[in-house]
Amino acid sequence: MAISWADRMLTLPDGQKIHAKHGIHSQGAGKPTLVFLHEALGHIRMWKTFPEQLAEQLGCNVFVNERLGYGESSPITLPRADDYLVPEGEQRLAETLDAAGIDKVILIGHSDGGTVALIGAATLGERVVAMITEAAHIYADHLTLKGIREAVELYQTTNLPERLARYHGERTDLLFRAWSETWLRESCHQNMDFRPWLKDIRCPSLIIQGKQDQYGVPEQVTDICSGIGDHAQPCYVDNCGHVPHLEAPEAVLEVMEGFIRDQL
Repeated sequence: MAISWADRMLTLPDGQKIHAKHGIHSQGAGKPTLVFLHEALGHIRMWKTFPEQLAEQLGCNVFVNERLGYGESSPITLPRADDYLVPEGEQRLAETLDAAGIDKVILIGHSDGGTVALIGAATLGERVVAMITEAAHIYADHLTLKGIREAVELYQTTNLPERLARYHGERTDLLFRAWSETWLRESCHQNMDFRPWLKDIRCPSLIIQGKQDQYGVPEQVTDICSGIGDHAQPCYVDNCGHVPHLEAPEAVLEVMEGFIRDQL
């Protein structure tokens, strides 16, 4: 196989642990590493085979990790801070990459991970060669809050807890509460605004969202692109909701591959 995977447990400066999988491509030397940043209820395995497919097509190394609280990484406690995504992008992303020995990167973030990618790209400067976001949010819009309230109802009335527990095990309830209770807290959704970081993003940026995204209005994309400027381009995916890389994998692979090739 072109990619050799290593399972890694990285130690941050404060002693906390980050679980990651690091894929080394036989042709990856000298190229930026594709760094995948997961959603609010994410897990390494929830990316399925998408990171490996993209890395194989591009001949790049690939890195996928679980943020604090997720998977095998160190746990978190509740309540979560309103601005919990800010230290993830401003501090822990760089610390994680340092611990993994990764320098130049292309950030690929989904949902919460997309927001982390935006903050990280604004903070890490030239270390970020390019950035791709899927369903990133820079504020809490009415679809976001409606979608979360509907998810809470599904969590209480369907087998959603059991489905999530396949990935999160005994952490399932805590992670679901960390997501839903934080976002629905009035102070959080009223004060959430990540637009101030956008002006500091200098790298080429591809901003993707499904046309039927149930968690975000289309203006999330146009507002992100407007805040970044001329080096950002929007991409709306047809017949697609909140998870483009799983709902429209062929189309998303094609657009991501084309965008990244222009940066290599």
